[in-house]
Amino acid sequence: MKKITTVVVLATMTMFGTVAAGGPPDQDEKQSVSDDQYRILIRQCKYADTQKARDECRATVEKKYVIGKEPTDLDCRTYSSATVCGVLKLSEREMQCVKQSVESGLTSRRAEVECYVFY
Repeated sequence: MKKITTVVVLATMTMFGTVAAGGPPDQDEKQSVSDDQYRILIRQCKYADTQKARDECRATVEKKYVIGKEPTDLDCRTYSSATVCGVLKLSEREMQCVKQSVESGLTSRRAEVECYVFY
């Protein structure tokens, strides 16, 4: 019972953290982003590992985001001259890169961006 409670708490915290950090909106609700953020979201799809992943990334951006008038709290970050926004869908190879980079002393946020963009 204790393990199940821990998993539920972790899952709830993770889902809340994603939404609070400007992650993907609810399934049927589009998240309003600025014009610049929308361009970044579309542009970052070129870094996905495969053509299929790039196509899925673009489709997800078009489905989940809309250019709005008000500033948003979308989580955008820049490391090594690469800017990304939102939650990144990492491949197994990229997740392994993140793990190794964090073990070597990089912050997880920086490792995530660098592994997504450069590997």
